[in-house]
Amino acid sequence: MADQQLTWQGAVARWDRLLFDVVARRHWPGADRVLPRLGRAANHGVLWGGTAAAITVFGSTRGRKAAGRAVASLALASATINTVGKWSVRRPRPLLHGVPAVRQLATQPQTTSFPSGHSASAFAFTAGLALESPGWAAAVAPVAASVAFSRVYTGVHYPSDVLAGAALGVAAAAVVRRLARDVQEARVVPGDERPAAGAPALPDGAGLTVVVNSGSGTAAAAALDLRTRLPEAEVIECEGAELVPALAAAAERATVLGVCGGDGTVNAAATAALRAGVPLAVFPGGTLNHFAMDLGLGGSEDTCRALADGHAVRVGVGRFSPGPGNAPAAEPGYFLNNFSIGAYPELLGHRLRWGPRIGGGPAALLAAWRVLRAQRPVRLQLAGRPRSVWLLFAGNGTYHGTGPTPRRRDSLGEGLLDLRIVYGGGRPGPRLLAAALAGPLSRSPVHTATRLRSLRIGDVPKGTPLAYDGEYAEAPPALVLDELPDALTVYRPR
Repeated sequence: MADQQLTWQGAVARWDRLLFDVVARRHWPGADRVLPRLGRAANHGVLWGGTAAAITVFGSTRGRKAAGRAVASLALASATINTVGKWSVRRPRPLLHGVPAVRQLATQPQTTSFPSGHSASAFAFTAGLALESPGWAAAVAPVAASVAFSRVYTGVHYPSDVLAGAALGVAAAAVVRRLARDVQEARVVPGDERPAAGAPALPDGAGLTVVVNSGSGTAAAAALDLRTRLPEAEVIECEGAELVPALAAAAERATVLGVCGGDGTVNAAATAALRAGVPLAVFPGGTLNHFAMDLGLGGSEDTCRALADGHAVRVGVGRFSPGPGNAPAAEPGYFLNNFSIGAYPELLGHRLRWGPRIGGGPAALLAAWRVLRAQRPVRLQLAGRPRSVWLLFAGNGTYHGTGPTPRRRDSLGEGLLDLRIVYGGGRPGPRLLAAALAGPLSRSPVHTATRLRSLRIGDVPKGTPLAYDGEYAEAPPALVLDELPDALTVYRPR
């Protein structure tokens, strides 16, 4: 057995050296200028940290979540490499005979060769992205592969070092995903919203009409489950332009309006329920389901249990109403999660325009580059004072965590807007990054965070976009943001 192991190790070593020499002898046009610099850029994870920061500032909510998972995966892979990997197999670095001097690093690494830490970090980061946002991962993967190859190209690792590091990085991402899933399941905890009196109990679904957005996340698969759990409910499947009319019609005739889809779909259903004055039953069916998670709904079974018990709560709703000078017939819009003007709506618009043609990840990268390069601060009036802002964010209830667009709420019944403003001046990238490091309630020349009931916004330039719950629209010349406490009745189990 020992002889077989020695023979196997010898074969791997021979193939390693053979492939190493093939790479060293071959001329790679343009690589002498690019690959060594790319490898240096990845030292200490700087390249991946910068990529994560860009995704965090300019990406969607899903992109920000993917960036967090990617950084956590990188951290786990790096810790494993430095505490276990490097000292388990004390393999010497390759001899540099045959590697052209122009490729060699000015300072050679002093640690052992197996496995490659750069490869582990690159593939951990990319795999962490892929498990949450395949589009972003597709955009980053060529860079990660180039960083890994650069370690053989510059003569500091054998090919098997790179392969082992890449495998370890992917494994680290899988472990982080499992841990994150456990944490996510644990965070579905109801808040302190006030119970709603008089919500009807519908154990078999009689009187309930559920509109399912068949194009949203996992909603299409949930439709069959809803028909089984609630045999007397009316279930309507639709998508696209049919969705809003279907919700409005269902709200007019139903005792309780149900909706299955993501946050944008739930927003449309909440608007219909508010206007019709009926309770809302939310069946999570999107990719992230922020409103459902913050309310304490982990899945359709929770909503079905609440319907059977007739238990519901009152939640606050954010509203943006056209201000003076707008058409009298203009109706207000509502947001259950958040509202924004500035860099994020601009980026969202570019992504929606380019995504169908080039894919979500590349579209997000191109949109971020466009915003950083060409975006100008929005000049408007806030509470009667002229201001210049890169980003105005208003949350329906207080979000916890730092940054201009934080993540998590403990209660949807607070009745306050969580306002975050990143002021204009300088370039958008440094300002948004500085705001990302600011506290949840802070005031500085860069970033303000506070809580209030309402805010008047005026002199909005024509064509300025706004975003609400992931939807995109053009802002009116003037509008009022305000909070409607206890405005909506939503089913939730005890």
